[in-house]
Amino acid sequence: MNTNLILHNISRHIQLDKTETDFFISLLQEKKLKRKELLLRQGETCKTENFITKGCLRTYTIDDNGFEHILMFGIEDWWVGDLYSFLTQNPATYFIDALEDTEILQITKHNLDKLYERVPKFERFFRIILQNAFIAQQNRINQNLSFTAEQRYIDFIKRYPQLEQRVSQKQVAAYLGITPVFLSMIRKKFASK
Repeated sequence: MNTNLILHNISRHIQLDKTETDFFISLLQEKKLKRKELLLRQGETCKTENFITKGCLRTYTIDDNGFEHILMFGIEDWWVGDLYSFLTQNPATYFIDALEDTEILQITKHNLDKLYERVPKFERFFRIILQNAFIAQQNRINQNLSFTAEQRYIDFIKRYPQLEQRVSQKQVAAYLGITPVFLSMIRKKFASK
């Protein structure tokens, strides 16, 4: 199990000694997903928080008309899961699937609670992760309410330049809340500038 990336991610916010590091690693499970494989299905209970070591995931819903609405993409060095379902152990409201062959490190709620008890500084780490996720979600909601589609696209490519090459135009459009045809028109406009 390659833990270098997750340990680097953690070291940005807290410092662990060898005993704490070893205990944390002992609580992780490694999982590999093939492209298009589901990590979580809407209605299931989210049993793990997941750290991506390789690959790309998307979190999305499907409306009554069968249209996908992508809440977020997750790539290497990102945490992903249905936080509401994970914390409350209620049914998930989202699907999460792999857009590429993906490798993740998982921690269960039970093991996370054990980690908090034995290494309390992890409460600080996950508080910071949750704060950052909340801020990102608030920014996204604000942009969806106040930015034009063109402004949302510009922000997307500035904020996540590596993603546009890794996901389909249809998926970018679903993330931006526009049709693929409209996204194509926006891209052509930028290409001609």
